Amino acid sequence: MAVTEITVTSFGYLHGAPPEAHLTLDLRRHFRDPHVDPTLRDLTANDLPVRGAVLTTPGIRELIVATALLADAYEAGPAEAPLTIAVGCAGGRHRAATVAMALARRLSKTGIPVDLVHRDLDKPVHERTADGDAVTPARG
Repeated sequence: MAVTEITVTSFGYLHGAPPEAHLTLDLRRHFRDPHVDPTLRDLTANDLPVRGAVLTTPGIRELIVATALLADAYEAGPAEAPLTIAVGCAGGRHRAATVAMALARRLSKTGIPVDLVHRDLDKPVHERTADGDAVTPARG
């Protein structure tokens, strides 16, 4: 066994730099953001409507499968070491947390210990533009 343990961390780029990781998935520009739906904005990946919206986004399930295959490649390597996977979106409350949950669940079936960390899940919602950039409050 080359991978001794796996840590999957979700985070939001608007809350700081990505955590150090072997693999980092950036979901900001390629996948639909539930934040734009006012009924989902204040919810998190702990809420079924958010998970449903994210997991039915075209390409998300394929991304989870592909990332699990990348973890398999690390597992095939000759050196024993932990593997860290970071999953980021704008705020860390919807896309990143949902994908991290699904990925951790899938990876846990390998028998390798998996630790799921949500760095920014409980942080406040950032108001942002349609492009996902933080709205800077006016100074006066």
